[in-house]
Amino acid sequence: MDGYQGLTALIESAWEELNSSDAGRRDLCLDVVSDVLETGRLTPDDAERAVERLVTVALSDESYPVRESSLHAACTASMHYELPYRVVEPLAVGADGFEPLLLDYVLAILGSTHDQAALPIVERFLHHPHPEVRKEAAEAVNELRWSQKPTETAQ
Repeated sequence: MDGYQGLTALIESAWEELNSSDAGRRDLCLDVVSDVLETGRLTPDDAERAVERLVTVALSDESYPVRESSLHAACTASMHYELPYRVVEPLAVGADGFEPLLLDYVLAILGSTHDQAALPIVERFLHHPHPEVRKEAAEAVNELRWSQKPTETAQ
């Protein structure tokens, strides 16, 4: 088994463990996924599939630590891979349902897509009651605006 196959085998093993009823065990499995994503050695397609799964866990798991670990892993992926907005769009749709600390991850992930479709969602949180959320929203807005492509001038 080469190094790449080893990484993908680690992730597959972690996904199988997510079926456990033990939240602590699920949380540890997501740490493994995060560690693999942090290597930056997955193909973009494999990284996107992993993040899609992480997003599903973040939106559906009942355990706060598990949801936090899934968002942490997705945030880690966003630092090492260029994630398209479509992969993390369910986070934008469900953003209002996240606790403030988890919302910080969501906003960072949305900002890292550099997709202007995320801008209206992120801007909504500039007036959030929690200062940490407002700060993260401002950083995400700046990242999204900075990445805007200048309009081409007429020739």
